[in-house]
Amino acid sequence: MGLRILDDALVMVKAAYGVALVIERRDRDLARQLRRSNSSVVLNIGEGTHSDRGNRVMRYKNAMASASEVRTTLKVAEAVGFIVVDAELDDRLDKIVATMWRLTH
Repeated sequence: MGLRILDDALVMVKAAYGVALVIERRDRDLARQLRRSNSSVVLNIGEGTHSDRGNRVMRYKNAMASASEVRTTLKVAEAVGFIVVDAELDDRLDKIVATMWRLTH
């Protein structure tokens, strides 16, 4: 059985990937960091879903940390004037972090 949050994470990945394309025009390294952390959220949720308890908790913590990294990367890009962070994307990241926190505590 999969987690419903995985669907939210996939929507987040699509949105953040589009933002990475915009950021890349000004800062390739920041865009690359966003893509890596972005993919890590979904991949860790997927891996954790079919892991034993100890590994599941670690994968979900990694997903939570990566979602926080996505948010921070977006805030950096916004701070330097590359983008304006979309409120819906920010809310989705909140939901992902909160769900991962509940699953690990």
